[in-house]
Amino acid sequence: MKRLVAPASGLLLLGVSALPAQVLTTRPRADVSAAVHHDVSPPLRDIKPLPALFLAEHEKPRPIPVPHGDALAAERGDGALQAPSNVLVQATIGSNFDGLGIGSPYTPDAAPPDTNGAVSGTQYVQWVNEAFAVFDKSSGAIVYGPAAGNTLWSGFGGPCQSFNDGDPIVQYDKLANRWIFTQFAVSSTPYTQCVAVSKTSDATGQYYRYSFSYGSTFNDYPKLGVWPDAYYVTYNMFTSRFQGARLCAWDRAKMLTGAAATQQCFQLSSSFGGVLPSDVDGTTAPPAGRPNYMVNFGSSRLNLWKFHVDFATPANTTLTGPTAITVASFTAACGGGTCVAQKSTNRKLDSLADRLMYRLAYRNFGDHEALVVNHSVKVSGNNQNQVVGVRWYELRNPNGTPQVFQQGTYSPDSNSRWMGSVAMDKQGNMAMGYSVSSSSVFPSLRYTGRLATDPVNTMQAESPIYDGTGSQTGGLSRWGDYSAIAVDPSDDCTFWFTTEYLKTTGSFNWSTRISSVKFPGCQ
Repeated sequence: MKRLVAPASGLLLLGVSALPAQVLTTRPRADVSAAVHHDVSPPLRDIKPLPALFLAEHEKPRPIPVPHGDALAAERGDGALQAPSNVLVQATIGSNFDGLGIGSPYTPDAAPPDTNGAVSGTQYVQWVNEAFAVFDKSSGAIVYGPAAGNTLWSGFGGPCQSFNDGDPIVQYDKLANRWIFTQFAVSSTPYTQCVAVSKTSDATGQYYRYSFSYGSTFNDYPKLGVWPDAYYVTYNMFTSRFQGARLCAWDRAKMLTGAAATQQCFQLSSSFGGVLPSDVDGTTAPPAGRPNYMVNFGSSRLNLWKFHVDFATPANTTLTGPTAITVASFTAACGGGTCVAQKSTNRKLDSLADRLMYRLAYRNFGDHEALVVNHSVKVSGNNQNQVVGVRWYELRNPNGTPQVFQQGTYSPDSNSRWMGSVAMDKQGNMAMGYSVSSSSVFPSLRYTGRLATDPVNTMQAESPIYDGTGSQTGGLSRWGDYSAIAVDPSDDCTFWFTTEYLKTTGSFNWSTRISSVKFPGCQ
């Protein structure tokens, strides 16, 4: 696919806040636009999967922005580094099987995979660049696919049908028992976001399909959050330079019925990027009328916005923020770029440490609301030879005065850990999956977690998910660009994690793994 690339001189400022810490702004009226097109698909099971094939190998580049951490953090050291735990992680692995990968069972020539996945009561859907598959979650068997991402828009017409450009997200709306698929179509203008919402809980059934246009501004790195009043999506917008984050709300109520739908969007300045929307876990909805919470990071702080949408009266839609939430000092890993070591090669991997990692997972526990999220930080060393760790947070009271309830940097040894994803089960236990690599370790998959009753700011000792047996070479540095951990709605206890690894050293030969973990006390 074609990606827009910022000129070398156009350094980007994702994760940067130029506003004073306590300045709150209610944005002007939202931009309102209708979906360009919408229809109803045939059952997916009746659509012949399109092959995800390309004529030439290509890496999927995206401009690497300049990170912005605490200027003094490098001197002070990480302010939340946790000492190694001697408590073995109590969450245990259940399912553990291979997902999609280059060479088997399909052969697209793209990297990184942008690994993403979601789970329902019976199915697991994984979507990577440039294909998806529906799995029976109990057996790991593929029941549909692999299929190119644009297979879902067969017969829809326009760029969604013509282009399979990736940056995919698949979600399961646990409040409505529906699937949501979205990827962009950016091989030509107008730049488009393609969205499909299932009619039922069966991922192989029919879908209500939509396309939204962003004109001549490139809608990069879309991230989706499910909320009762809307599907919220965030982008990093580009022309010849970075334009800032764009925060949008799609009319969920209309899209659940296949009716004509609109979106309402706010454009932030180029001082803000890498914003994530909050995404509901569990079946307890946020308190009535709650705005969607959106977060990015700045200089040793998190920035939080509140997005309240009113589709009946758009003039009542508001975006307020950012509220600055002070966190322990940190320095973005690898200066936001590339420094993660691998075994048996000098080729380093990209940290993608200029932004928060997907998802911003939300839970309503009744007596409090909680958000959990993570990003990659420097633990020690220099930008060329650095130990990278995962900084994670639990935020509470986001609708009032947001507070860091707990935080930690997880780095129990000299290996690097990055590309994480974190969530909470219904009891408040937390699980976090991530990649691990060093000069003595091939990129591998591991996880840690904590019980709700554990001492705050701590994770238990890690456990392996799957050991990689190769390193990425051939001039490729990108890794990820994201992973995904989702909570199973059938018990609201089981975490499903997916990310990439390599079976053999090489380039354009990645594989992925899908695994589940659960704390035995959660029933």
